[in-house]
Parts: sequence; structure tokens; C-alpha cells
Amino acid sequence: MRTYLRTHAWISFELDLARLPWTTWMLLGEAQSKLAHLAGVPLQPDTAEKLHLLYLAKGALATTAIEGNTLSEDEVIKLLQGDLKLPPSKQYLAQEIDNVVRACNSIWNDGPSRLTPELIKEFNQRVLQNLSVAEEVVPGQVRRHEVGVMRYRGAPPEDCEYLLARLCGWLEEPAFQGTEETRAAFSVLRAIVAHLYIAWIHPFGDGNGRTARLVEFEILVAAGVPAPAAHLLSNHYNETRTEYYRQLDYASKSGGDVTKFLHYAIQGFVDKLREQISYIKDQQHDVAWRNYVYDVFALDASPTAVRQRMLLLDLSTYDEPVDRRLLSTISPRVAAAYFGKTQKTLSRDVNELAQKQLLEIRGPMCRPRKELILAFLPKRHPPANDTASPRGRASSAAIQRTALQMKQLALPFSRRKSKRR
Repeated sequence: MRTYLRTHAWISFELDLARLPWTTWMLLGEAQSKLAHLAGVPLQPDTAEKLHLLYLAKGALATTAIEGNTLSEDEVIKLLQGDLKLPPSKQYLAQEIDNVVRACNSIWNDGPSRLTPELIKEFNQRVLQNLSVAEEVVPGQVRRHEVGVMRYRGAPPEDCEYLLARLCGWLEEPAFQGTEETRAAFSVLRAIVAHLYIAWIHPFGDGNGRTARLVEFEILVAAGVPAPAAHLLSNHYNETRTEYYRQLDYASKSGGDVTKFLHYAIQGFVDKLREQISYIKDQQHDVAWRNYVYDVFALDASPTAVRQRMLLLDLSTYDEPVDRRLLSTISPRVAAAYFGKTQKTLSRDVNELAQKQLLEIRGPMCRPRKELILAFLPKRHPPANDTASPRGRASSAAIQRTALQMKQLALPFSRRKSKRR
């Protein structure tokens, strides 16, 4: 009888998905729907690059911050752009980030890989590369000593190799893959379970959390999840760190009840997807607005029209109304356009933009009327809530349909109990 069966009975490699509440299935259905939406949205090249950089920075920081890295998000972005200068005493913080970024880029560039103990060991070696570790820690090798984090003790060292192999075999079972229609949602489920089990097993002397989050990233990317979304679980864990550790603690102390941890993780993932899609919508609205402005001025190439268009577009980069007296200073090119011009010229341009209904003037403040492009959206009656409208009902029905499909797929899986050795 293996030692872990006495000390860590909750590492059972059993998952009764039938116990998941309907709210969790609805969230998985929404995740499937939103991931499909996200994968099909065309973006401007600069927007796509900005999105990739932003969420790579967020993901790398979240992966390391939860274990103590103190760099800020702005510092990580500068690091990725090659612009961050740190004193020697903080160089290890940059190295931690760099290790995770290199690993994520390697996962993305190499394409989908089968999850194996060797691959997980490689991830651990990568996250610990060029970092100082304790004498007994060998990056990329399963530990031979006892470890713990806070009040939790990792699985017995003599069982770690076996448990890692067992985990990889279990996660490769067909029931974890879903169908073509539900693959993305099942990959989220699979990634969370993998993360949880690596945290329970704690197979390495150091870097277990970072390794677990790289495994999550690998699983999601292999299932076709867009790269920015594949970082979202790490972001959620980091931003809700206290609840993350509380849910981890409950999952083991309850004897292996993973339903609460799954719901916590999936809820956070969906919340982050909503934020990401909202960000992308804002970018698309901005593109539509710029195109609309160019269309308005398409037949007028006079210096006055060019100057007005420039003023309006550069004003559109501001989130808040701007004092009309300061409009000539909102950007270097606008300042150059109005250099040598009188205040009367600026006032005339502002008034003409207002007459075209492109600009709103309230007292001394001005703002672009970007809401004009909302008229180009499909018509619908304002609903009391999204599910009250036909469009909302259709979206809700699609989510429910996906959730039902996944639950039906889960039933035979939940009845099958993995045999303990």
C-alpha cells in the first residue's frame, strides 16, 4: 500500500462531475461561448499586439506575484519591452518574470504537446532557471524530501513520481477532452483540476505553484484557447489570493471535495473573460469611430478639414471632457497644426465640429460624441436585463444548451471510479 493513501487520501484521481451545481455548468457554458467569441474577433494589428503584451505581462506577474514577486504591472511591461532598469538586489525578480515569459512563449511557439511527467519537469526547470534555490532543490527533478507550504504538507516524496505519472494519465482520459463543441470548456475544467492536483502533490522542491500555472496555460493553449485568455486563471488566483488559499485548504481538508474550488476558479475565469471581451469591444468601437470620422471628412481635403479631423481624433483618446481653451495642446501634432493660429480659429473649428454633431460642448468643456457609432449596432428594445431581450434569450439559451451537453457528457465520467493502486 502506498504511503499517500494513508496520508493524502484526497488525492484519489476521482471526479464526480454530477455533484457540480447547475450554476457551475452555466458558467462553463458561458466560458465555452465567450471563448468562441473571443477566438473569432478580428483585431487591428496594433490592438492585437497590445492585448498580447498586456495579458502576457499580467499572466507572468500573476504567476510569480502569488509567490512573492513584488514588481508592478507597469514594471513588467517595461521589462518585456526591454526598458526596465533594476538594482542588483532586485534582479532576481526580473529573472522570475523572464523565466515564466520564456516558458509561455515556448509553449505557444512549440504548439500543443501531450502532458507527460517529463513535460511538467521541464516546466519546473524553466521557472527555476538561473535562480537561487535551497541546497536540496534540483530544478526539474522530483523532490526526495518532505515539503510544505503554510500548514499544508506535500505528498510523501517516495510517491511523487508515481503520482505525477498517474495524474498525466488521468488527465489524458477521453472523458476529460469533451466533444468538438465543448472542448474549450472541458479544457478549463481539466486545467483547474491539473493545477489543484499539482498543488496537492507538490512534486518539486520549489516552484510548484508556477509549474502548476504553466500546466494550466499548456492545457488551455492546446485546446485552442486564445493566448490572452489562457492567462486569466493565474490573474484570478493572484487577485483573490486569500480566497485562493482558503479554497485550496478546504479542498484537501474536506477529503477531496473539489466542487467549491472548481466553482471559484471557473467563476473567476468567466469574470475575467467578460472584462477581456469588454476591453476588445471598446477597441472595436474606437476603430469604428475613427472610420466614421474619416468617412465624414472623406470628400473634404482642405487644410481646415484636415486640422478639424486631427483635433477630433486626438481628442478621442481622452477619457474625460477637455477644457476647450486647452484643445490646441492635446497632442504634439495638434499643437503643430494650431501653431501661429489665433484662438478664434480654434473656436471656429470647435463650433463647426459641434454643428456636424461630432463634438459636444458643455460650458467650457468638450468631448467627442463617440456614442454616435452605437447607432450602427443591431436594433433592439432596451431590456430590463439581457435575458429579457430576444438577443439575450438566444444567448442564454445557447449557454444553457452547451451546459446541458457538458453535463450529459460528464455523467458516464462521474460514474467511473479510477482504481487506486
